[in-house]
Amino acid sequence: MKRVLITGAAGFLGSHVTDLMLKKGYHVVAVDDLSHGNLRNLEDAFRSQEFEFHDVDVCDAASLRLAAQKVDMVLHLAAYKIPRYENPKKTLLVNFYGTQNALQVAAEQGARFVITSTSDVYGKNPSVPFAEDDDSVLGPPTVARWAYAASKMFDEHLVLAIAEESGISATILRIFGSYGPRQNLTWWGGPQSVFINTIVDGGEIPIHGDGLQTRSFTFVEDTARGIVAAAESTAADGQIVNIGNSHEITILDLAQRIHRLCGEPGEPRIRLIPYDAIADRKYEDVRRRVPDTRKAERLIGFRAQISIDEGLVKTIEWQKRRMSEQVSEELTLV
Repeated sequence: MKRVLITGAAGFLGSHVTDLMLKKGYHVVAVDDLSHGNLRNLEDAFRSQEFEFHDVDVCDAASLRLAAQKVDMVLHLAAYKIPRYENPKKTLLVNFYGTQNALQVAAEQGARFVITSTSDVYGKNPSVPFAEDDDSVLGPPTVARWAYAASKMFDEHLVLAIAEESGISATILRIFGSYGPRQNLTWWGGPQSVFINTIVDGGEIPIHGDGLQTRSFTFVEDTARGIVAAAESTAADGQIVNIGNSHEITILDLAQRIHRLCGEPGEPRIRLIPYDAIADRKYEDVRRRVPDTRKAERLIGFRAQISIDEGLVKTIEWQKRRMSEQVSEELTLV
């Protein structure tokens, strides 16, 4: 039986990848420091005899190496995201040291290495949809939000350099906008998380900017399936591959769809928030972000299958249950 190390396994995406790898017959060595992940996400995984969990920070090289014994594959999903409200230092350092340490494990054991990068590396490139060999167009370092994209672009270079040096098989996956059950219920989880919360609570939906910026949203089961397909494919070796849904939607449309799918009557109440009011620092957004998925279809046979409405219905049902559970938990503590 093959052993796979999954970093960030207790997180939103990591837990879904963990479940899928267990279903496919792998022994999963899960690593997470629970800074953003939650053991609740791994409830199903803990029922499997082929699952082990280690509370380890990926920046701790010695502990990571100790946990990851005799693995055949490393799926590196642990990362810090866009520093919208926090100092970008942690984003830069966690994404550098975590990737370096995970790569070291793979290189020492001759394990296949797969990293989840981000669509944010395309930055402000006006060429849409984004293909894997398109230019990265980032804003200035005086705008902290670009720290995430810069850290992930560095990670991509590091992966390719160490793969060339050590001879390990490696693949870089650029993930586009995942959503679904187990998502974080704050902005960390994406706008859909906040929109659902706000609509259920009867408030005004907060939208940054004018709401006309577009994104492609990929249901998490599709994303996890794409990651596993790439991990198991020899055709993806040495490649950068977009994993996402090519359906483009404005953030305003997203808010209106969620309002409708929540069963709310009339038009949604929307509050537009200027970017300079998001945080006490300059902020830049990307106007359009859509993947060209032809390479994923050609190399690994991946195409997103779940429509935005179908995925949102499943997400809304889950999030309503989770919100009710949180209320019950809070009442229990009173």
